[in-house]
Amino acid sequence: MRVNEAPGPRFVHGLVSHDGPADFVARVVPLATAALARGDQVALAVSPATEQLLRTRLADDRVTSLTALAPAARGSGQTVAAWRARELRALCSENRQVFVLAEHDSALDGPDGSYWTELEAALNISLGGLAVTQVCGYPEIPLHQVVGDAALANHPLLLRGGELTHNPDHRGPAQVMANLPVAPPEVLGPPDVFLRYNTFELSRVRDAIEVAVRGSELERTRGEDLVLAVNEIATNAVEHGSTQAELLLWSRPYELVCELHDEGRLALPLIGLTPPHPSQARGRGTWIARQLCDALHVWRDSGGTHVRLLARA
Repeated sequence: MRVNEAPGPRFVHGLVSHDGPADFVARVVPLATAALARGDQVALAVSPATEQLLRTRLADDRVTSLTALAPAARGSGQTVAAWRARELRALCSENRQVFVLAEHDSALDGPDGSYWTELEAALNISLGGLAVTQVCGYPEIPLHQVVGDAALANHPLLLRGGELTHNPDHRGPAQVMANLPVAPPEVLGPPDVFLRYNTFELSRVRDAIEVAVRGSELERTRGEDLVLAVNEIATNAVEHGSTQAELLLWSRPYELVCELHDEGRLALPLIGLTPPHPSQARGRGTWIARQLCDALHVWRDSGGTHVRLLARA
Protein backbone atom coordinates (compact mmCIF):
# COMPACT_ATOMS: atom_id res chain seq x y z
CA MET A 1 0.00 0.00 0.00
CA ARG A 2 1.33 3.41 -0.90
CA VAL A 3 0.89 6.18 1.63
CA ASN A 4 0.72 9.70 0.28
CA GLU A 5 2.49 12.20 2.48
CA ALA A 6 1.88 15.92 2.47
CA PRO A 7 4.68 17.75 0.70
CA GLY A 8 7.22 19.41 2.98
CA PRO A 9 8.09 23.08 2.95
CA ARG A 10 9.82 24.41 -0.13
CA PHE A 11 12.49 27.07 -0.24
CA VAL A 12 11.57 29.83 -2.71
CA HIS A 13 14.63 31.63 -4.07
CA GLY A 14 14.21 34.69 -6.27
CA LEU A 15 16.54 37.17 -7.97
CA VAL A 16 15.97 40.86 -8.59
CA SER A 17 18.43 42.90 -10.64
CA HIS A 18 18.58 46.60 -9.77
CA ASP A 19 20.56 49.76 -10.44
CA GLY A 20 21.02 50.81 -6.81
CA PRO A 21 19.59 50.55 -3.27
CA ALA A 22 16.62 52.84 -3.95
CA ASP A 23 15.64 50.81 -7.02
CA PHE A 24 16.06 47.54 -5.08
CA VAL A 25 13.83 48.81 -2.27
CA ALA A 26 11.17 50.04 -4.69
CA ARG A 27 11.04 46.63 -6.40
CA VAL A 28 10.86 44.47 -3.25
CA VAL A 29 8.68 46.54 -0.90
CA PRO A 30 5.42 45.29 -2.50
CA LEU A 31 6.52 41.68 -1.91
CA ALA A 32 7.54 42.40 1.69
CA THR A 33 4.29 44.27 2.33
CA ALA A 34 2.30 41.30 1.02
CA ALA A 35 4.34 38.95 3.23
CA LEU A 36 3.57 41.06 6.32
CA ALA A 37 -0.12 41.09 5.38
CA ARG A 38 -0.06 37.27 5.34
CA GLY A 39 1.46 37.28 8.82
CA ASP A 40 4.92 36.21 7.69
CA GLN A 41 8.08 37.11 9.54
CA VAL A 42 10.23 39.44 7.43
CA ALA A 43 14.02 39.25 7.89
CA LEU A 44 16.72 41.44 6.38
CA ALA A 45 20.27 40.60 5.30
CA VAL A 46 21.15 43.90 3.60
CA SER A 47 23.47 46.87 4.04
CA PRO A 48 22.69 49.40 6.82
CA ALA A 49 21.68 52.01 4.25
CA THR A 50 19.29 49.65 2.47
CA GLU A 51 17.91 48.43 5.80
CA GLN A 52 17.07 51.98 6.82
CA LEU A 53 15.22 52.54 3.54
CA LEU A 54 13.28 49.30 3.96
CA ARG A 55 12.34 49.94 7.58
CA THR A 56 11.12 53.42 6.70
CA ARG A 57 8.92 52.05 3.92
CA LEU A 58 7.64 48.98 5.80
CA ALA A 59 7.27 50.47 9.31
CA ASP A 60 6.40 47.16 10.95
CA ASP A 61 7.71 45.61 14.19
CA ARG A 62 7.79 42.18 12.56
CA VAL A 63 10.79 43.17 10.45
CA THR A 64 13.96 41.73 11.97
CA SER A 65 17.64 41.66 11.01
CA LEU A 66 19.63 38.48 10.51
CA THR A 67 22.85 38.10 12.49
CA ALA A 68 25.89 39.95 11.20
CA LEU A 69 28.61 37.29 11.04
CA ALA A 70 32.27 37.64 11.97
CA PRO A 71 34.75 38.16 9.09
CA ALA A 72 36.08 34.58 9.33
CA ALA A 73 32.58 33.22 8.76
CA ARG A 74 31.62 35.77 6.10
CA GLY A 75 34.56 34.69 3.97
CA SER A 76 33.06 31.22 3.49
CA GLY A 77 29.81 31.06 1.53
CA GLN A 78 29.01 27.58 2.85
CA THR A 79 29.51 28.77 6.44
CA VAL A 80 27.15 31.68 5.90
CA ALA A 81 24.58 29.30 4.37
CA ALA A 82 24.83 27.01 7.41
CA TRP A 83 24.39 29.95 9.80
CA ARG A 84 21.45 31.31 7.82
CA ALA A 85 19.74 27.90 7.90
CA ARG A 86 20.21 27.66 11.66
CA GLU A 87 18.78 31.12 12.23
CA LEU A 88 15.89 30.78 9.81
CA ARG A 89 15.02 27.32 11.13
CA ALA A 90 14.45 28.95 14.51
CA LEU A 91 12.20 31.61 12.97
CA CYS A 92 10.23 28.91 11.13
CA SER A 93 9.80 26.87 14.31
CA GLU A 94 6.63 28.73 15.22
CA ASN A 95 4.89 27.32 12.13
CA ARG A 96 5.14 30.54 10.20
CA GLN A 97 6.57 31.49 6.85
CA VAL A 98 9.67 33.66 6.70
CA PHE A 99 10.31 36.20 3.96
CA VAL A 100 13.96 37.25 3.57
CA LEU A 101 15.38 40.19 1.67
CA ALA A 102 19.09 39.79 0.95
CA GLU A 103 21.53 42.00 -0.92
CA HIS A 104 24.80 41.49 -2.75
CA ASP A 105 27.79 43.05 -0.98
CA SER A 106 30.71 43.83 -3.30
CA ALA A 107 33.10 43.78 -0.32
CA LEU A 108 32.76 39.99 -0.33
CA ASP A 109 33.47 39.53 -4.04
CA GLY A 110 37.12 38.67 -3.46
CA PRO A 111 39.45 38.57 -6.47
CA ASP A 112 36.98 36.90 -8.83
CA GLY A 113 33.48 37.07 -7.34
CA SER A 114 33.21 33.30 -6.88
CA TYR A 115 32.16 33.70 -3.23
CA TRP A 116 28.62 34.46 -4.39
CA THR A 117 28.47 31.35 -6.56
CA GLU A 118 29.29 29.22 -3.53
CA LEU A 119 26.93 31.09 -1.17
CA GLU A 120 23.83 30.94 -3.36
CA ALA A 121 24.42 27.30 -4.33
CA ALA A 122 24.89 26.43 -0.65
CA LEU A 123 21.70 28.28 0.30
CA ASN A 124 19.75 26.19 -2.21
CA ILE A 125 20.89 23.16 -0.21
CA SER A 126 20.78 24.45 3.37
CA LEU A 127 17.37 26.14 3.08
CA GLY A 128 15.82 23.52 0.82
CA GLY A 129 13.45 22.10 3.45
CA LEU A 130 12.41 25.35 5.11
CA ALA A 131 9.30 27.48 4.66
CA VAL A 132 11.41 30.42 3.52
CA THR A 133 11.13 32.80 0.59
CA GLN A 134 14.31 34.75 -0.09
CA VAL A 135 14.62 37.48 -2.68
CA CYS A 136 18.20 38.50 -3.44
CA GLY A 137 19.18 41.83 -4.94
CA TYR A 138 22.13 41.98 -7.33
CA PRO A 139 23.39 44.94 -9.37
CA GLU A 140 22.50 44.90 -13.03
CA ILE A 141 26.18 45.44 -13.87
CA PRO A 142 28.33 43.79 -11.18
CA LEU A 143 32.07 44.35 -10.88
CA HIS A 144 32.76 40.71 -11.79
CA GLN A 145 30.82 39.05 -14.59
CA VAL A 146 30.84 35.76 -12.69
CA VAL A 147 28.70 37.40 -9.99
CA GLY A 148 25.90 38.12 -12.45
CA ASP A 149 26.23 34.78 -14.21
CA ALA A 150 26.17 32.84 -10.94
CA ALA A 151 23.20 34.81 -9.62
CA LEU A 152 21.24 33.89 -12.73
CA ALA A 153 22.21 30.22 -12.48
CA ASN A 154 21.50 29.88 -8.74
CA HIS A 155 18.03 31.45 -8.55
CA PRO A 156 15.04 29.41 -9.75
CA LEU A 157 12.86 32.53 -9.92
CA LEU A 158 13.21 36.06 -11.30
CA LEU A 159 11.32 39.14 -10.08
CA ARG A 160 9.68 40.64 -13.15
CA GLY A 161 6.69 42.92 -13.29
CA GLY A 162 6.29 42.64 -9.53
CA GLU A 163 6.00 38.84 -9.58
CA LEU A 164 8.41 35.95 -9.14
CA THR A 165 8.49 34.01 -12.41
CA HIS A 166 10.32 30.90 -13.67
CA ASN A 167 13.99 31.32 -14.56
CA PRO A 168 14.94 29.05 -17.50
CA ASP A 169 18.67 29.59 -16.77
CA HIS A 170 18.52 28.10 -13.27
CA ARG A 171 20.85 25.19 -12.52
CA GLY A 172 21.14 22.90 -9.50
CA PRO A 173 24.00 23.27 -6.97
CA ALA A 174 26.00 20.31 -8.29
CA GLN A 175 25.86 21.63 -11.85
CA VAL A 176 26.70 25.18 -10.77
CA MET A 177 29.71 24.03 -8.74
CA ALA A 178 30.93 21.36 -11.17
CA ASN A 179 33.56 23.53 -12.82
CA LEU A 180 34.17 25.98 -10.00
CA PRO A 181 36.71 25.01 -7.36
CA VAL A 182 35.72 26.25 -3.92
CA ALA A 183 38.32 28.79 -2.90
CA PRO A 184 40.67 27.82 -0.06
CA PRO A 185 40.66 30.09 3.00
CA GLU A 186 43.47 32.50 3.80
CA VAL A 187 46.93 31.05 4.38
CA LEU A 188 47.80 31.10 8.08
CA GLY A 189 51.48 30.23 8.01
CA PRO A 190 53.23 27.40 9.89
CA PRO A 191 50.85 25.65 12.32
CA ASP A 192 51.46 25.40 16.05
CA VAL A 193 50.58 21.70 15.89
CA PHE A 194 51.06 19.24 13.01
CA LEU A 195 50.01 15.63 13.35
CA ARG A 196 49.69 12.72 10.92
CA TYR A 197 47.31 10.01 12.04
CA ASN A 198 45.34 6.94 10.95
CA THR A 199 42.13 5.25 12.08
CA PHE A 200 43.80 3.76 15.15
CA GLU A 201 45.29 7.09 16.24
CA LEU A 202 42.16 9.26 16.51
CA SER A 203 42.73 9.57 20.24
CA ARG A 204 45.93 11.51 19.46
CA VAL A 205 43.85 14.03 17.51
CA ARG A 206 41.43 14.48 20.41
CA ASP A 207 44.32 14.81 22.87
CA ALA A 208 45.97 17.51 20.75
CA ILE A 209 42.76 19.55 20.54
CA GLU A 210 42.08 19.18 24.26
CA VAL A 211 45.57 20.45 25.09
CA ALA A 212 45.11 23.44 22.80
CA VAL A 213 41.69 24.20 24.30
CA ARG A 214 43.08 24.17 27.84
CA GLY A 215 45.70 26.72 26.81
CA SER A 216 43.22 28.97 25.01
CA GLU A 217 40.66 31.63 25.97
CA LEU A 218 37.75 29.40 24.91
CA GLU A 219 35.07 28.74 27.50
CA ARG A 220 34.73 25.12 28.58
CA THR A 221 31.60 24.43 26.52
CA ARG A 222 33.08 26.05 23.39
CA GLY A 223 36.20 23.96 23.84
CA GLU A 224 34.14 20.79 24.20
CA ASP A 225 32.23 21.73 21.05
CA LEU A 226 35.47 22.10 19.10
CA VAL A 227 36.84 18.78 20.33
CA LEU A 228 33.66 17.02 19.21
CA ALA A 229 33.58 18.84 15.85
CA VAL A 230 37.21 18.06 15.03
CA ASN A 231 36.73 14.43 16.07
CA GLU A 232 33.79 14.10 13.65
CA ILE A 233 35.78 15.52 10.72
CA ALA A 234 38.97 13.66 11.63
CA THR A 235 37.02 10.39 11.70
CA ASN A 236 35.46 11.13 8.31
CA ALA A 237 38.91 11.84 6.86
CA VAL A 238 40.33 8.39 7.63
CA GLU A 239 37.08 6.45 7.11
CA HIS A 240 36.05 7.99 3.78
CA GLY A 241 39.10 9.89 2.53
CA SER A 242 42.41 8.08 2.92
CA THR A 243 44.09 5.74 5.38
CA GLN A 244 46.37 8.57 6.54
CA ALA A 245 45.25 12.13 7.28
CA GLU A 246 46.73 15.29 8.76
CA LEU A 247 45.74 17.66 11.54
CA LEU A 248 47.02 21.26 11.59
CA LEU A 249 46.21 23.61 14.45
CA TRP A 250 46.77 27.32 15.00
CA SER A 251 46.30 28.98 18.40
CA ARG A 252 45.30 32.63 18.13
CA PRO A 253 44.08 35.15 20.71
CA TYR A 254 40.53 34.11 21.60
CA GLU A 255 40.21 31.52 18.85
CA LEU A 256 41.47 28.15 17.66
CA VAL A 257 41.73 27.14 14.00
CA CYS A 258 42.02 23.48 12.96
CA GLU A 259 42.44 21.88 9.54
CA LEU A 260 42.03 18.25 8.51
CA HIS A 261 43.57 17.08 5.21
CA ASP A 262 43.11 13.73 3.48
CA GLU A 263 43.76 12.42 -0.02
CA GLY A 264 40.14 11.55 -0.80
CA ARG A 265 38.27 12.96 -3.79
CA LEU A 266 35.08 14.65 -2.59
CA ALA A 267 32.47 15.00 -5.33
CA LEU A 268 30.81 18.18 -3.98
CA PRO A 269 32.35 20.30 -1.20
CA LEU A 270 28.94 21.66 -0.13
CA ILE A 271 28.32 18.87 2.40
CA GLY A 272 26.76 18.83 5.85
CA LEU A 273 24.36 21.67 5.04
CA THR A 274 21.11 19.82 5.71
CA PRO A 275 20.17 17.84 8.82
CA PRO A 276 20.41 14.08 8.25
CA HIS A 277 17.21 12.06 8.25
CA PRO A 278 16.61 10.23 11.56
CA SER A 279 16.85 6.90 9.73
CA GLN A 280 20.19 7.82 8.17
CA ALA A 281 22.90 5.80 9.90
CA ARG A 282 25.85 7.70 8.42
CA GLY A 283 26.67 11.11 7.05
CA ARG A 284 26.04 13.10 10.23
CA GLY A 285 29.60 14.14 11.02
CA THR A 286 29.95 17.29 8.93
CA TRP A 287 26.43 18.43 9.81
CA ILE A 288 27.18 18.08 13.52
CA ALA A 289 30.52 19.87 13.15
CA ARG A 290 28.88 22.79 11.33
CA GLN A 291 26.48 23.28 14.24
CA LEU A 292 29.33 23.36 16.76
CA CYS A 293 31.79 25.73 15.05
CA ASP A 294 31.82 29.41 14.24
CA ALA A 295 33.10 28.55 10.77
CA LEU A 296 33.59 25.35 8.80
CA HIS A 297 34.91 25.46 5.25
CA VAL A 298 35.40 22.48 2.93
CA TRP A 299 37.47 22.67 -0.25
CA ARG A 300 39.27 20.30 -2.58
CA ASP A 301 42.31 20.39 -4.82
CA SER A 302 44.64 17.98 -6.58
CA GLY A 303 45.95 16.83 -3.21
CA GLY A 304 42.58 15.78 -1.82
CA THR A 305 39.92 17.16 0.53
CA HIS A 306 40.47 19.80 3.20
CA VAL A 307 38.33 21.11 6.06
CA ARG A 308 39.02 24.17 8.20
CA LEU A 309 37.19 24.61 11.51
CA LEU A 310 37.23 27.74 13.67
CA ALA A 311 35.96 28.33 17.20
CA ARG A 312 36.01 31.75 18.86
CA ALA A 313 35.88 32.64 22.53
